[in-house]
Amino acid sequence: MIKLKFAGAAREVTGSMHILEKDGFKVLLDCGMKQGKRKESFETNRNFPFTPASINAMILSHAHIDHSGNVPTLIKKGFTGSVYSTYATKELCELMLPDSAHVQLKDVEFVNKKRIKQGKTPFETLYTEADAVESLTHFNTVSMGEQFKLGEDISAYFLNAGHILGSALTVLSIKDGEKTVKLGYTGDLGRKNLPMLQDPDKISDVDYLIIESTYGGRLHNDITLVFDRMAGVVNDTYKKGGKLIVPVFAVERAQEVLYVLNRLYTEKKIPAMRIYVDSPLTVKVTEVFKKHAEVFDKDMMDFVVNNQNPFHSKLVSYTNSVDESKALNEIEEPCIILSATGMCEAGRILHHLKNNITSAKNTIMIVGFQAANTLGRRLVEGEKTVKIFGEEFPVNAKVEIVNEFSGHADQKALTEFIKTAAVGGRLKKVFLVHGEPEQQEELKTYLAQNGIKNVFNPEPFSEEELEGK
Repeated sequence: MIKLKFAGAAREVTGSMHILEKDGFKVLLDCGMKQGKRKESFETNRNFPFTPASINAMILSHAHIDHSGNVPTLIKKGFTGSVYSTYATKELCELMLPDSAHVQLKDVEFVNKKRIKQGKTPFETLYTEADAVESLTHFNTVSMGEQFKLGEDISAYFLNAGHILGSALTVLSIKDGEKTVKLGYTGDLGRKNLPMLQDPDKISDVDYLIIESTYGGRLHNDITLVFDRMAGVVNDTYKKGGKLIVPVFAVERAQEVLYVLNRLYTEKKIPAMRIYVDSPLTVKVTEVFKKHAEVFDKDMMDFVVNNQNPFHSKLVSYTNSVDESKALNEIEEPCIILSATGMCEAGRILHHLKNNITSAKNTIMIVGFQAANTLGRRLVEGEKTVKIFGEEFPVNAKVEIVNEFSGHADQKALTEFIKTAAVGGRLKKVFLVHGEPEQQEELKTYLAQNGIKNVFNPEPFSEEELEGK
């Protein structure tokens, strides 16, 4: 019997985890960290809805923390198998997982000061930096297109997902007697014409498809508009003499924003405004990007040939120390500050927001998806007052939302991808995951209008029995 269990990111966006089981052999698809309300997320991340030691192997689609961030906890709690990923994904996780542990430690230290004063039990981190480093010894790297075996009856291969550096689509083949089940899993699916990266590959002739649905009810603006859109925000902030604060994910979004800013400056569409990248992790991640030119698209390669390094210019400075980060708050002339984390839930971005959110001359530019119950989401939804480190601040800074950067496929692209997956006539069911319920319902309706049926948004922890052909 072949079963599929949706153990995370079912009817929600973060904390991706799905379990494929064949006769007791279990493969975990991603092991992401849930993000959002602190207490709820903490409990969910600490307590798996399965026994980690029962998992035999794991596939990691990409390095974003909501897909990779709980791998150290999984191993700490008993998983002893291999984590299969692309080379770039492992290189990014070598940076991101220890950094996640460090961010947790700093966050918990800050919160525990108040808890101890209140006589409450202090929080503990999910894992330490040592745990994160230990988890990396379980990684088994695989090239795109290279078939690998997970068990006697299960094999798989990766294709390019076009979402971030190293992101992979997975096609699994599961033998069941004389039959074979083919299962496709997107992880997070990218979109065409994103800055820097090659377009995503397609999956076809599968029996079942697990596909993300983050923007299932939306259509993105043309990605090429991002250049004019960002130029407008930069120029407006410069005229006001303010700071442009950009919460970024250290992987992909930070590099994309730098690339666009450098192009705009090279093309003389924005003034010579200092750009500070205040995220030690982003600095390290950018070095990984330099090593993987094989995934860059033609526009990116043309820019590299003509302008050398797309992540550096005379305007860009990278900060590392805490003192350098604090010094940015003393700058009075217009500047741009890129800082992590992208959903404004932890890291140095919180300090920059605290110091700049109350001034009307400043701008906060949101360039990535913001999950429910995050500070970033509250800013997107236009709340006039927000809490930062437990203290309330009026949102006087202008909040600009630049959705053109989104690295997730929209309704149209998701539909096209599913139609291709149905080629061959064997597609039985489509499972929508990694999406909020309203987005999934809109996508289901649109798919039905386009002749695609048997589409489901499974409930958390529900199971499906898979049948081969």
